[in-house]
Formats: sequence, structure tokens, C-alpha cells
Amino acid sequence: MKLAFVGGGNMAAALIGGLRTGPGASEIVVVERDAGRRTWLQGELHVACRADVDAAVADASVIVVAVKPADVRGVCEALRHLPGNRLVLSIAAGISTASIAKWCASEAVVRAMPNTPALVGRGITGLFARAGASQAQRVEGEAVLRAVGTTIWFDEESMLDAVTAISGSGPAYVFYFMEALQAAALQMGMGVEQARKFALETFAGAAQLAVQSDEDLAVLRERVTSKGGTTAAALESMRAAGVFDALVRAAMAARERSRELGKAAEAS
Repeated sequence: MKLAFVGGGNMAAALIGGLRTGPGASEIVVVERDAGRRTWLQGELHVACRADVDAAVADASVIVVAVKPADVRGVCEALRHLPGNRLVLSIAAGISTASIAKWCASEAVVRAMPNTPALVGRGITGLFARAGASQAQRVEGEAVLRAVGTTIWFDEESMLDAVTAISGSGPAYVFYFMEALQAAALQMGMGVEQARKFALETFAGAAQLAVQSDEDLAVLRERVTSKGGTTAAALESMRAAGVFDALVRAAMAARERSRELGKAAEAS
């Protein structure tokens, strides 16, 4: 599998870092317009870099579109002249496979929505493939994302907006909750480093506990909650404030915004 990444940002760098244990850096080339970024990619990830699409994708069997949504159309149109049935794998948020297929004149398209924990090898990615992508190409596309975490396929492309809302934006929700715990710890008299450490390790430990358990999240929560105890008092305060429903509404708002941004980018 020979890979060409069009765009060398943080997510592309995370994928390349994970893939170096797979196809190898010698099988990867990156198209990046920024000269400084090209220098960094070559020095840190030891991959070949090019400034233009043509020179980079000539031998690639998989082309990973890793640019901002507004730039996807230009990249795809630059791929129209390529011979063969190469896989176009897009990690650009909101841009439909129908638009990508039209712009690049190919039905071999897979769309993926990874998230930032991919930077530490703990990402989760939602995937959708057009009918024109062969089973072998689906395997190739999934391999790129599996290098940095878990992958889940969807039969309906619209579900990738839900993926964006839950896992794409989700790390920000977690950091926000961490911020709140840290702020509470500071108000209770902890030092800055102490407050940060307790917030981080509490989340990391609880998440790992949940990952290793087959039990429902509600059951895990109940096990920490003694009747009339401190946790019960905290949870009752959150229920009274509508925290649970607010988080659900926040995710719904993120999904709607994902739809809006995708439509806007495709219309431009």
C-alpha cells in the first residue's frame, strides 16, 4: 500500500506516525504547501514531502485528503486526471462522499471522522464507504485509521455527523469537565499542580475502569454512589442543574453544526 497524504497537519502527522509500524515511511509521501511544515515533517517523521499534488500522488494507491473542508474541492479536482481506480480517503469534516466522488470523478471514496486522541494512539474513527470502493479498498482505508485507534463502520453516511458530535467534539467536553473539577479543587484550597493532577488522574482512571468493564456505565456510576453519601449529594446537585440534559443538547448542537458546515463548504 503506497500512501499519499494531501495536507500535513496534526491529524495527518498522527496517522503517519502510527502507520510507520505498518507500510513504512518509505511508502508515504505528503503534499504540504507550507515550506516550514514540510521541513518539520521530513525531519520528525522522515517522510518524503512535495509542494504539489501531481508529483506526490503518481504512484499512490491510497490518497488521504487531510485538508480543511473549504480546500477539499480544489484537491479533489486536481485528482480528476489520475489513471486507475485509486482510493480517495477523506478525513475532512462534513464533506459528503457524493461531493468528493463528483469532484474527483471517482466512486472509490471512503470518508472517515477521526478524533484528536489519535495523536496519542487512542483515537476512534467512524467510517463510511461508497459502493464504488471495493472490499480491498475498504480494508486499506480502515488500516490507515486503525494505526491510531479503534474504527467503526457505518452503513449510513449521515451517522458521521453523529460521530463528529460524540467523538470528534467529545474530547472538548471531557476537557471542559476536567476544567470544572480543577476549578473546584482550587476553590477548596488545593494548589494548581495538585488540582490539575487530581482532575486528570480521576478522569484517566475512571475511563480506564470503564474500558476494562463490560458493565453499563450507569451501573459503574451507581457503584460509586452510596445512598446519602458525598457522591449522591454531588449527583443530585447536577441533576437539579440539568447537567445531563445539557450535555445531550450540546452534542445535538454539535451534530447540527456539522451538517451546516458541510453544506456550506460544498456550496462554496
